[in-house]
Amino acid sequence: MSDQMVIRMDDILPVLTDLRGIVDRKATENRDVRDGLNGKMREHIGTRNTFNSEVRELISEVQHQKGIRDESNGAVREAKSERADKNQMVRDAKDKLRELSPESEQRGNQNDRRGRRDKEDTPASLRRKIEILENEFERSIHTGKNETKAMLSMKQMKRKLRDMTEKEDSNVELKQAREQLRVAIDSQEAAHQIVESAAQIAQEAHDLMLRLSEEVDKLREQADASQAQVRRAKREADRAHQTYIVSLRCLHSIHDIVRAKNNKDAGIDTAKGATARVEVQDLMSKLMSGETLSTDELMALQRGGG
Repeated sequence: MSDQMVIRMDDILPVLTDLRGIVDRKATENRDVRDGLNGKMREHIGTRNTFNSEVRELISEVQHQKGIRDESNGAVREAKSERADKNQMVRDAKDKLRELSPESEQRGNQNDRRGRRDKEDTPASLRRKIEILENEFERSIHTGKNETKAMLSMKQMKRKLRDMTEKEDSNVELKQAREQLRVAIDSQEAAHQIVESAAQIAQEAHDLMLRLSEEVDKLREQADASQAQVRRAKREADRAHQTYIVSLRCLHSIHDIVRAKNNKDAGIDTAKGATARVEVQDLMSKLMSGETLSTDELMALQRGGG
């Protein structure tokens, strides 16, 4: 019959005592790692929530700017329609003025040598020509016979301008036509300014929408990155927590063995230590089911209830 190795409890206790210290330190390390990761997870959640809050605010502003843009684009369409009406009024006023202008009566079929219609003088064109000649005289451009010729031309233009002005002044209908043209041009310009102003507001709102949308995309990317860090920290914290639980269960087993040996040596009835053991098991059950334990309860678990 082969010899059998007999292992005595007294031989195991020193080993268990050393092992208990090692497991206890490991449990503490895992708990600290878990708590640190949970703290990081809460920080990442706070950062993510901040980004998401900014995203919601910017999206609200984007919608506000979209409303401004759409409203302004509607105003542009209305203003363009109004401007088109004013443009037609200007054309009609010009046509009426040309019909009533004295030079229109003189046009007839006057053509130049190449068969093109002569461009008749108007009060405005005569004033421009006279002003040009006067400036040329001031700069002494015309001299000698050319000066006499230019002076005669200017006198003729001034006389023609005076005759035309007197004729126009006596023509009430022509005056009214000129006034109508002036009013039409003013209305045309005002309508154009409304179009330009509304178009500018619409464009600025659209440009701001684009900038805000780009910022929203950037913030969403940052929020997604923070959420990824939340998930990563949670996975690592869960692993550390599971390792912590394993360490606690090992400690409990060691505590049970050591407690049983100590109670036996001291002649203590094992039933008297049952209450502490039940408390430890209750705490362990809570921890395994995912409930949150206080620091004192966790320390009690790690001590094994003793």
